[in-house]
Amino acid sequence: MPRERGCGLLAALLLLCAPALAVSVAAEDAKEQIERLLSQESEKSGKSSKINIELQEVVFVIQSQSNSFHSKKAEDLQHNILKQAEKLGKELPRVLLIHQMDRQDGAWTILPLMPELSAFYGRNSSWIFFCEEDTRIHVEKLLETLRRFDKSKEWFLGKALYDEESTIIHHYAFAENPTAFKFPDFAAGWALSIPLVNKLANRLKSEPLKSDFTIDLKHEIALYIWQKGNGPHLTPVPEFCTDELNSHKGAHCATMFSNFLPVCGDPVKKEDIFVAVKTCTKFHRDRIPIVKQTWEGEAAFVEYYSDYAETSIPTIDLGVPNTERGHCGKTFAILERFLNRSTLKTPWLVIVDDDTLISIYRLRKLLSCYDPNEPVFLGERYGYGLGTGGYSYITGGGGMVFSREAIQKLLASKCQCYSNDAPDDMVLGMCFSGLGIPITHSPLFHQARPMDYPKDYLAHQIPISFHKHWNIDPVKVYFTWLAPEMEDSFTEKNQRHVREDL
Repeated sequence: MPRERGCGLLAALLLLCAPALAVSVAAEDAKEQIERLLSQESEKSGKSSKINIELQEVVFVIQSQSNSFHSKKAEDLQHNILKQAEKLGKELPRVLLIHQMDRQDGAWTILPLMPELSAFYGRNSSWIFFCEEDTRIHVEKLLETLRRFDKSKEWFLGKALYDEESTIIHHYAFAENPTAFKFPDFAAGWALSIPLVNKLANRLKSEPLKSDFTIDLKHEIALYIWQKGNGPHLTPVPEFCTDELNSHKGAHCATMFSNFLPVCGDPVKKEDIFVAVKTCTKFHRDRIPIVKQTWEGEAAFVEYYSDYAETSIPTIDLGVPNTERGHCGKTFAILERFLNRSTLKTPWLVIVDDDTLISIYRLRKLLSCYDPNEPVFLGERYGYGLGTGGYSYITGGGGMVFSREAIQKLLASKCQCYSNDAPDDMVLGMCFSGLGIPITHSPLFHQARPMDYPKDYLAHQIPISFHKHWNIDPVKVYFTWLAPEMEDSFTEKNQRHVREDL
């Protein structure tokens, strides 16, 4: 990974010092001479040179994705950072896009990249700053913020999130006092000092990551860094914000978050989305009525797939016996029916569980950003064994969205279930990974209930789905969080107030 350099001040210094400096430019002592000259220049020219040097010490890492919509957004952010940096000084920082880095299948989990980041930037940088493609960065304010922290020490900086109660997505960690453990909101950006990056890299060399699940990356990274009390806690930084760009709080923020729900033009037509609901006989009476009371009316085409054909609903028996877990056979039968048997030729298929709450209205807006002619597999991304050559997958409870093109490539590959009760979402992840088709992640899909996520995290989202009916009124959850009428009847402030009261 080559180090990007501007030519301005360094080139001028090299010319001033030629030919003596030119002769030894490749040697280590020449590097020290240049740094000394830069330091002297900084004392003369003041603030701009100070920023100029510090820009070189920050490596920006954008948590990008290879899908064309997402890669374009990440490249726009990369350009914006470099443009700001150019105005502040002539030496540009390094701005890396995760989807362009090695180990693509696991790069999004960040930790496997630590040895690489340490090797390339461990000596000539001070900070690695991570952000999402929708994070907006005020580069000068970010540098001012980082100056407050001693770069020779181990720092883990970010906007702090915490659980108000123990939750399944965090394996009920810190059950006695869940608010005590803080983890970063990636939307606000987060930073690691190089001493901490180097420490993590060394630890990973001696203790490889376990081959297990990645469910909530921000929480799992914080746990790994904390190392059961042997590593640093997250240090909350008030300048790392998720307020809107035009917010009155913006004056003090080094970062902000620009996007709630991506919209790239007119929403896709209702008739362009086919929704498949997975159910079974024992849930016909309690779960299906919830779907009909909530989101069914938003969809033009909905079919219910069960182990028993009940005309009053109606449900369709695919000839696949019900299984207590996995449902791979049922899901692949749905995919085959969509592609080969249905007279409808909709470009998008959505597969949900019978206890998934979803906003088809918002999904139509989101899908305006994706090209159905590309193989798109969209939802909430999880990972399995990514530190040891595993794969990513879309977790099924939050909803799985397929372009017709993705399904065609999948079924043509002959990749299939190893048993009817295999985990369908994981098998799909393995299949698409083998085809080289990347998973496309959206944080607006949720595998769990609203109360399983920090309020501050949900506050900068317009969610598309939630999952599970445990200990909640699912109809109330739908109308509080997902109903289309919310767009017109509440301002964002009122929505947030209602949600906090839930």
